[in-house]
Amino acid sequence: MLFDSQSKFSENQAITATTTSQNIVNMGAGEVAFGTPKPLVIQVSEDFNNLTSLTVDIETASDEAFTSPVTLQSSTAKLGDLKTGFTFPITVLPKGNKGYMRLKYNVEGTTAPTTGKITAGIVAASSQSWQDI
Repeated sequence: MLFDSQSKFSENQAITATTTSQNIVNMGAGEVAFGTPKPLVIQVSEDFNNLTSLTVDIETASDEAFTSPVTLQSSTAKLGDLKTGFTFPITVLPKGNKGYMRLKYNVEGTTAPTTGKITAGIVAASSQSWQDI
């Protein structure tokens, strides 16, 4: 898969507490989910420890400050799955674009992780298969 730096939400972003993606992607006006699906990859690039689970939300807003964010889709993975190479099962951008998109990483559990990184973004094509999971 090929990542474009302008459509990348996170690049090896350390997730040690609930946070948002390093980057906000300006999707422009209009719906982006119609027509050809836009492939999305949200992948663990370093094993996580300590947390119970990690939920990834795709958020959109009409302003870059995300004054009123709207969650379009979510996916949760348990600690046992959060190993290098694991890909969250959200594989295309959902409908509902308001202009800007970002990811929100929700850490769940009583102990915060000290390791764990995510790389995520819109890609030209995805080569996901059962062998990649």
